[in-house]
Amino acid sequence: MANTTKSTLFLSLTFSLLILLASASSEADILLTFKSSIEDPMNSLSTWSNSTSTHYCNWTGITCTTSLPLSVSSLNLHSLNLSGEISSSLCQIPNLTHLNLANNFFNKPIPLHLSQCTSLESLNISSNLIWGTIPDQISQFGSLKVLDLSNNRVGGKIPETIGGLKKVQVLNLGGNLLSGSLPLIFGNFSELVVLDLSQNSLLASEIPSDLGRLDKLEQLLLQSSGFYGTIPESFVGLVSLSILDLSLNNLTGGLPHNLGSFMTKLVSFDVSQNQISGVFPNGICDAKGLISLSLHTNFFNGSIPNNSVDQCLNLERFQVQSNGFNGDFPNGLWSLPKLKLVRAENNRFSGEIPESISNATQLEQVQIDNNSFSGKIPQGFGMVKSLYRFSASLNGFYGGIPPNFCDSPVMSIINLSHNLLSGEIPEVRDCKKIVSLALADNNLVGEIPPSLAELPVLTYLDLSDNSLTGPIPPELQNLKLALFNVSFNRLSGRVPFSLISGLPASFLQGNPDLCGPGLPNPCSDQNRGHKVGKISKLACALVSLALAVGVLIVSIVLYVVRSSKRKSETGIWRSVFFYPLRVTEHDLMMAMDEKNAAGTGGVFGRIHIVALPSGEPVAVKKMVNFGSQNSKALKAEIKTLAKIRHKNIIKILGFCYSDDSIFLIYECLQKGSLGDLIGRPNFGLSWSVRLKIALGVAQGLAYLHRDYVPHTLHRNVKSRNILLDADFEPKLTDFALDRIVGEAAFQSSLASDSEFSCYIAPEYGYCKRATEEIDTYSFGVVLLELVTGRPAEQTESGPDSPDVVKWVRRKINISNGAFQVLDPTISNSSQQEMLGALDVALRCTSVMPEKRPSMTKVVRELQSLDSRTRSFNSELSASRDGSSFPV
Repeated sequence: MANTTKSTLFLSLTFSLLILLASASSEADILLTFKSSIEDPMNSLSTWSNSTSTHYCNWTGITCTTSLPLSVSSLNLHSLNLSGEISSSLCQIPNLTHLNLANNFFNKPIPLHLSQCTSLESLNISSNLIWGTIPDQISQFGSLKVLDLSNNRVGGKIPETIGGLKKVQVLNLGGNLLSGSLPLIFGNFSELVVLDLSQNSLLASEIPSDLGRLDKLEQLLLQSSGFYGTIPESFVGLVSLSILDLSLNNLTGGLPHNLGSFMTKLVSFDVSQNQISGVFPNGICDAKGLISLSLHTNFFNGSIPNNSVDQCLNLERFQVQSNGFNGDFPNGLWSLPKLKLVRAENNRFSGEIPESISNATQLEQVQIDNNSFSGKIPQGFGMVKSLYRFSASLNGFYGGIPPNFCDSPVMSIINLSHNLLSGEIPEVRDCKKIVSLALADNNLVGEIPPSLAELPVLTYLDLSDNSLTGPIPPELQNLKLALFNVSFNRLSGRVPFSLISGLPASFLQGNPDLCGPGLPNPCSDQNRGHKVGKISKLACALVSLALAVGVLIVSIVLYVVRSSKRKSETGIWRSVFFYPLRVTEHDLMMAMDEKNAAGTGGVFGRIHIVALPSGEPVAVKKMVNFGSQNSKALKAEIKTLAKIRHKNIIKILGFCYSDDSIFLIYECLQKGSLGDLIGRPNFGLSWSVRLKIALGVAQGLAYLHRDYVPHTLHRNVKSRNILLDADFEPKLTDFALDRIVGEAAFQSSLASDSEFSCYIAPEYGYCKRATEEIDTYSFGVVLLELVTGRPAEQTESGPDSPDVVKWVRRKINISNGAFQVLDPTISNSSQQEMLGALDVALRCTSVMPEKRPSMTKVVRELQSLDSRTRSFNSELSASRDGSSFPV
């Protein structure tokens, strides 16, 4: 009997083992079948092989169940440069619940056949090249809890059948080309926790009112998606909501009246850059748990009542900037213990900042410029040791500046300009990290504190338009001040030499008692050195006068001779320097010879490389002064552009101008322009360097378009306006010249620039309106030059040498045409990244402006390509046992 039992147990275990082995063999074969359908240029799936002793549960990206029999439960293959087919063979794995193929190069429609995977709960194919519309059969994914199709090229309308995904908890369709109006089906998603429809600029829809039925929804992301109309009153039903982002849309009307009362778990609230109006609803901050409230850049015209904001104990971010708010600012916000950011600039807020701001012990940034705040700057402000920025210009603050106003050890920016502040500037010694201090246009009196010179990184100091007296502390010349403005005060005495020679004279004007070389009032040298008798003084004076006259005569003769060829440039010259250049207008005029002209120039003027007296070279662009703007407007425009600070945008160091000419002075870069480099016969930059250049240019444009205020268009993007430093870091130049020469002159000059016509978007010929999309098109042309290695315009004429856009479009219409346009001098190992860049370039140069991606999205896509390129290069370098990889 015992033997029989043992035999039965042995047979049972043997049978189970055979089933387990068969199952293992089956799932391994299924995975290998899937592998055979995809392309793996990086050999990331090298462990996927039956020839190794590695169990398939230990293959790359695979997670198996913990209980026997072992079975694949999750397949995570994100960011492996995979492409090809997404085979449904995976659906033969019975326990597969999670499939992540994000951040690859799958260039297919939505893989509807994966709905056959009956156990699948999570499908992530975001950040690929998925295209086409969402099919009506999308409801076949009814068992999914997570569906992420974000950052692809999915277009068309969202079908009503998507409402069949009744189990879905995360639905992410952001970053696509969806269009049309949203159907009223979202109320069906009773389990929905995250809904992301952001970055779909082609949508034109009201916000569906049935969203308010989603009582489990925690994140609702609808930013940058063309929504219009009002925010539905039904939103008060979103009782679990923690993050709400409706920014960058066309919303109007007011906020739901009882919004705050029902959103007791609100974490982030963002309706920025809309056209919302009305008063801020009562109770919006009654919710214990509100962490972020952001309503910036709208056109509100109501007021925000002072209500129970002191209950928002978890509030960290409050942003309501660039609206039309009026009335008292909610006072209780200032004392919230977790508050980190307050942005309310460009409104009509009134009220005072209470002393209780000292309770906001985590506060880092306050920007409330351009409002109607009043009262005194509280002492409690200086007790917040985490504060690094306080900007409150263009308000009605009065009284003295508290002595501890700069006590935060991390304080970097203080701007209290254009208020009614009085009293003296306190001594400051503790905020060693302050970079910018602006106290202009107040009623400050007394002397400039010498302790300012003890702030080692102070770079911008504006004390203009006050009633300051006394001398300029000579210690200030030890600082590296890029801006030092003390104009229109009552200062007196000798100006330290470096502050005269390195900064515009206009920053000292309005102080008649200041003296120094180059100022209207030269300093007297009386009482210096030992006493000299009247006769000795007279003799020295006569000798000095004779020498001066002689030198003057020689100088005049030399000047007349050297200036005879420059009659068109005579006249009154004025200059503004943003950096200490120590160069005169005369020096620049004398140096503007053909021999130092760099490149082939452009329609707005040629670049000349000029050596300063210090030996440092600068690039000077000489432009004709079209006379379209008066000198005040011209200075204002160039000063605005000179404030741009970005690693991929050329620095404007200063400018000189007369009635006939404008000299724009830029930093000088060693490698010259990208256009000149591409035009050389031996142009042979590696793909990693080309991608670095493309990414840098895209980042510069994205900064101009979205991050810099006021938003700025380049309007003249081409490879010859991209300069390269010694490390091939690109910098955009010739940006926003329309604002300098005037729109009419800019249009006329651009129209004559036929050599570079292919950089100009096709719609420019009929709309004549500058847009971000036109800049994007021009960037796309530059990217095509980098991918193909061909200049935008071939120098030869004839049908066989079209511009690079036409040439690429013709090639890709034939078999394997995409591969044929890639620069053959680049290694085949970079082809996948180059094809990705080619895809970006083709979308940027789309004939339809609305199909072009924003430069922000272009940056993200190029960053993804760049990370893959660097990863491949590092792996290749490692495989060569440490040998260097050629750049």
